Formats: sequence, C-alpha cells, structure tokens
Amino acid sequence: MAETKYGKYIITKPKPYVASASWSPGASESPKTPGLLVSDRATRVMYLDSEVIEGAFYMECLWFRKKSDLSRVPQPHTHDFDEIIGFFGTNQEDPFDLGGEVELWLGDEKHIITQSCVVVIPKGLKHCPLIFRRVDRPIFHFTTGPATTYAGEEK
Repeated sequence: MAETKYGKYIITKPKPYVASASWSPGASESPKTPGLLVSDRATRVMYLDSEVIEGAFYMECLWFRKKSDLSRVPQPHTHDFDEIIGFFGTNQEDPFDLGGEVELWLGDEKHIITQSCVVVIPKGLKHCPLIFRRVDRPIFHFTTGPATTYAGEEK
C-alpha cells in the first residue's frame, strides 16, 4: 500500500524478520509469506515496531491453536513501559468464552483466564510465566506497549 501518500501506514504483512525469543511458539518462517511465523501451536499474524514504521510502538498478534510447549514459555520479567496483553476467544455465539485456559502470573499471583480479556501490566510489574494450558478453539492473543521495540528484563 506504500504507493500512496499514506498507504505506508497500512501494514498487511508481518515484519520480515523478528528475532525469536526463547518463549516464542517454536515457529519457523512460512515459505509463502515472509515474516509469517507458523508452528503447529501458533501463527504470528502481525508485528509492528519502529523498524516497520519509524517511531511506531511495539505490537504483536498471534493465533494460538494448541497448548504451550512448557519448555518455551515466557519467564518472569518486567518492562520499563506499560504493557497491554489481550486474549480473545473465537466462539461467535459467546465472544467472552475464551475456548481454553491461560495461566498468567502477575507479581506473585497466579491467574487462570477462561474469558476474553485485556490485561494491563503497569511498568515494572513482574509478570509471567504465561502458559496456554488448554486450547479448545483458536485463541487470538496480542501484546502492545509504548516502546519502539520489545524488551524485557528477566527477574
């Protein structure tokens, strides 16, 4: 869409290369779509940071189809920015039904998520592990924060 003055602001493909964090779903790049990371568990649909559009904040979207590989889950960490994490089910008859079970730790509290939701993580709050314990139907997951790239400090 970059042929027009503002078309560059419409992102239709993920960033061509995103370093895979140790907790990423073990995906490899799709031969059909550069930047699209696909595994049997999840697909990274979109990724935005300041390398995609100068000055843009960090944002990532994934579809989860299977439960987490317990050897590859996000470990406890903090950020120097506020973060928002979303989990959305795909039951059109009941959009609040997550269609699975996600375990997310906030500080020293374990939370079991079974409904579509948005989680606000204030700057400096230790969070994770994040574990998709059960996935009965695909779960749409996103994370975003006002940082130009994703960075976390393990705790």
